[in-house]
Amino acid sequence: MLKFAKNYMESITGVEIYPMISLIIFFTFFVVLFWWVFTAKKEHIKEVSSLPLDN
Repeated sequence: MLKFAKNYMESITGVEIYPMISLIIFFTFFVVLFWWVFTAKKEHIKEVSSLPLDN
């Protein structure tokens, strides 16, 4: 089964770009998330963290 998928993927022209695009999207998402975590206001973080405890 895996051999069939490998042969099929090798026959697609330009398939080598998809892993690179996936890596760029993954890396960009986590860089933006990292930036947001360090620049978020402390009041907002406290408010959101106490939401599950509010009735």
